[in-house]
Amino acid sequence: MDISTSAVTPRRQPMVECHTNQNTSVRHVNAVPLAPLAMITEAATDILSALGEDIRREGIRRTPERMAKALTYLTAGSTMTMADVLNGAVFTERYDQMVLVKDIEFYSLCEHHVLPFHGMAHIAYLPAGKVVGLSKLPRLLDIYARRLQVQERLTQQVAEALHEALNPRGVAVMVEASHFCMMMRGVEKQNSKTVTSALLGEFRDDPALRNEFLQAVRTQQGA
Repeated sequence: MDISTSAVTPRRQPMVECHTNQNTSVRHVNAVPLAPLAMITEAATDILSALGEDIRREGIRRTPERMAKALTYLTAGSTMTMADVLNGAVFTERYDQMVLVKDIEFYSLCEHHVLPFHGMAHIAYLPAGKVVGLSKLPRLLDIYARRLQVQERLTQQVAEALHEALNPRGVAVMVEASHFCMMMRGVEKQNSKTVTSALLGEFRDDPALRNEFLQAVRTQQGA
């Protein structure tokens, strides 16, 4: 994870850090066009029938409709943009040191098996005259988590979207996740975690800043 090059060490101010485990997911519009829901419901009915289920059974009768609504909700991020999330919450501010929101819970669907993967994300940036409302970082994560995904791409997309929105001096994103495609099937390893990172700007170029980010992420609450 160490990518070493030299950079000028910036003037230090106290770091802003936010620790969150609250539900800050993106609010999605409940109304879904009828045609896609009907198509997914019909396909879900065919899948359940192919698995040998009696779709007239009481417990299964409305399952195709529930599957359609759930899948539509879990992939709603693909219809959203950064502008939907920011909603004007970008502010001029002289603060120029690291801003970190860590331990952001997320859930996504693996695009290979359509099984969940979930975990924590840590998002940091170095402002260059602009800061964003802290709640927007978890919401940004949800845009890219609420779709068929792979963890590697999710990590990079969050970093690039934040960089494009704020044009900061640097962005750092780390994602730690457990994948049900490795837990429920395949190798069936229950305790493994996958860690990915994306470093842009000064976080990539300055080892001291990179280490500051990693140390802050690893510091436990109350330690």
